[in-house]
Amino acid sequence: MEPEYEIIDITFREDYERYMYKCLSPIPFRKYRKRSNYLRDAIPRGFRKKILIYRGEVVGQIEYAPVEVSGYPIHGSGIIVMNCIWVLRRAKGHGFGKILVENMVESEKDASGFATIGLEGHWSPWMKKWQMEKLGFKPLDYIEVKHRFRHVGECFKIYLMWLPGKKGAKLPTWGKQKMLEGVHFCIAHPLYHPQRIKDSSILEFCSL
Repeated sequence: MEPEYEIIDITFREDYERYMYKCLSPIPFRKYRKRSNYLRDAIPRGFRKKILIYRGEVVGQIEYAPVEVSGYPIHGSGIIVMNCIWVLRRAKGHGFGKILVENMVESEKDASGFATIGLEGHWSPWMKKWQMEKLGFKPLDYIEVKHRFRHVGECFKIYLMWLPGKKGAKLPTWGKQKMLEGVHFCIAHPLYHPQRIKDSSILEFCSL
């Protein structure tokens, strides 16, 4: 029997180009500058984007890259950074998130480990800390911040998350100050820095 799902690497697939820009979000497909610039630099250096198709429908995705061209200010040697992972709610219950992470780990056997971020207290349902923990990542550190332009005054936490690939792997570090700028690689990301905001940062640390 044919499997009910399949994972496709769409990094170099023009027929799936829309998923390189709009992911699974219900926004119009357009090639916006920040994303184009990021892909132009990251793809030749190891960036990968994969989608999961279940019963003929795209219901999941994962995007990752070597630490040198990741979407976050994460640092380390031999580390792969997961920019994002997303499984549609209607496809929950099949373990597709873990399947996507396992596919990433299997594809990057030489990696010393895998890092990402997790959010706690943020209004978005995406990239939650508990979701990353369910996928096997563990928190290493966190910062408590608030958005300067949205939900002003509401503090939330950004965690540095870690999944070791090799025994004794050196832990990653991150640029906490740089994290205040938000991210530029995806318009649908909870921490996206819109082009209309000219300030260098969209976040600030919460007062103790």
